[in-house]
Amino acid sequence: MPVLDVMLLLALAAIWGSSFMFIRYLAPLIGPVAVADTRMLFAGLALVLFFAVTGFRAEWKKNARVYLVIGLLNSAIPFVLYAAAALVLPASMEAIFNSMSPMFGAVFAAAWLNENLTPRKIAGLVLGVAGVVTMSSLSGLELSLSTALAIGACILAPMCYGLAGVYIRKRAAGVRPLGIAGGSQLFGGIVLLPFVVAFPPAPAAVTPTVALAVVSLALLCSGVAYVIYYRLIADVGPTKALTVTFLIPVFAMLWASLLIREAVTASMILGAGIILLGTWLVAGRRIDVIRRFRTMAHAPDPGRRDRRL
Repeated sequence: MPVLDVMLLLALAAIWGSSFMFIRYLAPLIGPVAVADTRMLFAGLALVLFFAVTGFRAEWKKNARVYLVIGLLNSAIPFVLYAAAALVLPASMEAIFNSMSPMFGAVFAAAWLNENLTPRKIAGLVLGVAGVVTMSSLSGLELSLSTALAIGACILAPMCYGLAGVYIRKRAAGVRPLGIAGGSQLFGGIVLLPFVVAFPPAPAAVTPTVALAVVSLALLCSGVAYVIYYRLIADVGPTKALTVTFLIPVFAMLWASLLIREAVTASMILGAGIILLGTWLVAGRRIDVIRRFRTMAHAPDPGRRDRRL
């Protein structure tokens, strides 16, 4: 992978890792639904403005249903789930649960896209469950209904991402990825807007610091992040771009530790390692490392033939 793309991949992991810190900070102040909705609405409007400036055609009428479904599965529902769980769980732990997304994607692909569920993938699933049990049982969390519900929400969220991936492959193969990014954020934000209007945050909670955090979460962690992500897909392909999932927990732990003083426990690190190993077994491929590096060193990257978003 070229140096520029490696830097973009690391930047994307750092940005998406910080999103869990923002969610953890904002959820108790303005509520989970408001966190999710403002993130999507501001990001969607920013991307629509980006479309207008660059002349990108999102084909709104043609793709409205696709944008709506993906907006619900890939943004609205998981964003609300993570924000609700943030009232109980540390940001680092949520990021570790998020790394299960490719695992669920592979399981749903086996169910609906006729992909084989091999013994290796089954072993990965078992490891994923073991990682969740390890992290939740040894992290010192209070054993309560709210904790159980928060953990359940953090498992349902990556399941939604897995379902969204299958839907995109089945129903949105011809839709341009950048259009999906902007359309899904805007439509998801519109769907949640009535709930925010009905149950708005307390005016006293919306301080300048909170407003800055909301805008940063929306524009940086959704708007800018999606532009980088789909640039990577165009440059190096979706498989390499998906490796960002494995880097997000590292940055989430770093930001949470440095900026909101969350403790990174040994159980989190152990659970993260087990979950990531299980995810690699389920979603990864056997790679001849030496051959891959020789190929990259002596041949042009085919992903650079088309940079269009």
